[in-house]
Amino acid sequence: MKRIIVSVTNDLVTDQRVDKTCDVLTEIGFEVILVGRKLKNSLPIHRKYSSKRFRLVFNKGILFYAEYNTRLFLFLLFSRKNFLFSNDLDTLLPNYLISKIQKKKLFFDSHELFSEIPELVNKKRVKNVWKYLEKIIIPRLENVITVSDSIKNHYHNLYGISATVLRNIPKIEKISQKNFEIDTKGRKVILYQGSVNIGRGIELMIDTMPLLNGYLFIVIGDGDIIDKLKTKVIKLSLENRVKFLGKKTPQELKTLTPNAVIGMSLEEDLGLNYRYALPNKIFDYIHANVPIIVSDLPEMRSVIKKYAVGELLTERTPKNLAKTITNMTNNSYKKEMKAAKEELNWSKEKEKLTSIFSKLDK
Repeated sequence: MKRIIVSVTNDLVTDQRVDKTCDVLTEIGFEVILVGRKLKNSLPIHRKYSSKRFRLVFNKGILFYAEYNTRLFLFLLFSRKNFLFSNDLDTLLPNYLISKIQKKKLFFDSHELFSEIPELVNKKRVKNVWKYLEKIIIPRLENVITVSDSIKNHYHNLYGISATVLRNIPKIEKISQKNFEIDTKGRKVILYQGSVNIGRGIELMIDTMPLLNGYLFIVIGDGDIIDKLKTKVIKLSLENRVKFLGKKTPQELKTLTPNAVIGMSLEEDLGLNYRYALPNKIFDYIHANVPIIVSDLPEMRSVIKKYAVGELLTERTPKNLAKTITNMTNNSYKKEMKAAKEELNWSKEKEKLTSIFSKLDK
């Protein structure tokens, strides 16, 4: 059995895309080892494939990336493997070097335009480093996967490569719905789930809540600005209208999402990464039969235009957002949701991944 080492920089627990990828690789006959890191609050994982998590001294900033990439390089160097699978630019350098040194086939899955993330907007030196790595390595890659047509086209126009688009779409499965651990008091729930970072539209939704009677805004996730958002909620005296439930496992999240009446994905146009984004949570909302309100950006716009499972926010003001949400909760999207799920599901999407790897000699 041929072995493939899959690498990420996260702690493996909540990365549904990588988990589904590893499941597919296991199903078609690979021995899979997923490599990531272990944090102080990392939950245990139990998967059908093997995993390895590094405990690091540094867990943020340049020292984190330097330590992790060094550890990953050494692990890859001395581990038996036939293929390498790098997820995102922050694991690509050690994978690329090993692929050249040991002549191993490398696959690269770009979940986002890492060099264009909003966190790098005011860090030009750091951004230039990632841009340089991208410019040097990506044009030399033969097997590239990404999450949206916009990113595929960006890579083609910039580097002349042809990527396969693999969207992070959920499996069709029966969901056992559970109530939130807080009392919603009969209010309509607006849900945000995912990374709590700048430019996700969470601040805009908080500013909108005073205009929405009978609604509760729930945030599930964690990230760089969580403390700032909690302070903002207290400052605006919205503690009873905005609740933070912290990070949940994908399994927990599936049971909670159906409680919402609206799911939001209101990323700002803070650069190419958000402009070309096709967030996982959009498909999670659809599979939970939760109508979505999204930013008027190319990939999200295409989902709304094609499947009519929600609305676009064309004017980013609290007044317009409140009006759009009120109108949405007076409409039914049941037929549209059902039709969308029949087309947007992992059993169909994974065929692209199966096609790529089934051709290899295992």
